[in-house]
Amino acid sequence: MFDVVLYQPEIPPNTGNIIRLCANSGSRLHLIEPLGFHMDAPTLRRAGLDYAEFAEVARYRNWAHWRQLYPSQRAVAFTTKATHVYCDFRFESGDALVFGPETRGLPDEILGEFEPAHRLKLPMVMQQRSLNLSNAVAIAVYEAWRQTGFGKES
Repeated sequence: MFDVVLYQPEIPPNTGNIIRLCANSGSRLHLIEPLGFHMDAPTLRRAGLDYAEFAEVARYRNWAHWRQLYPSQRAVAFTTKATHVYCDFRFESGDALVFGPETRGLPDEILGEFEPAHRLKLPMVMQQRSLNLSNAVAIAVYEAWRQTGFGKES
């Protein structure tokens, strides 16, 4: 199992899709406030809240609150500013996969809390800004899950 951490997500359908992804991958979703939408937004419900009963979703008042509750959890940040590629990283069950808001990514003060080897990027062709957040989370979750045997006991 993995923890997906969304820092100040802004777009309801992305978060809805990620709720659905978490339900289907056994991951837990952590939402760091402020959110750019209300949890009862119709687009959020349409995209994923019909899966809410199958997903564990928690909210936190800010980044410090989440870190206070999970001080020793290994976390990796996904950012276009990284030099390490996600598929070269060795994920472990229980890792927290941290993503920033759609329009600006993780702020420098939060990225600074991660050692460079724990800042990961998804490769893209030159001159492109970023992938859609829900697509990026899906790529990361499935790579981490693949590396750990899709939950199968060895």
